Amino acid sequence: MQKIRITVMRKAFYADLAAKYENPIEHACEMQEGQVFIADGWNKPDGFCQSAWDSLSPFVLALAHGASNFYDGWMKNPKSAMISCNDGFRPVSFLIEALDDEAE
Repeated sequence: MQKIRITVMRKAFYADLAAKYENPIEHACEMQEGQVFIADGWNKPDGFCQSAWDSLSPFVLALAHGASNFYDGWMKNPKSAMISCNDGFRPVSFLIEALDDEAE
């Protein structure tokens, strides 16, 4: 099983949707663009958002076990995926990449 690098690529915020539909919350997302996490196999990295992990984990699991070429050539690097968390008000896009390092 391989280690997986997860990089926070972009954060968005749809203020119009939040104003219309969301109840205010204090700590919505603490991820920062450029932040990097390393998943040891398919184990959630320390400090990684659980909601985001719920969206990413199927791809992390697949990549950790050697899968590649999702959706028949979707990514330039076949051992990667660009996945967003499921927050409809402030989605975060993550680049997930299989590393050559073996998981512990």
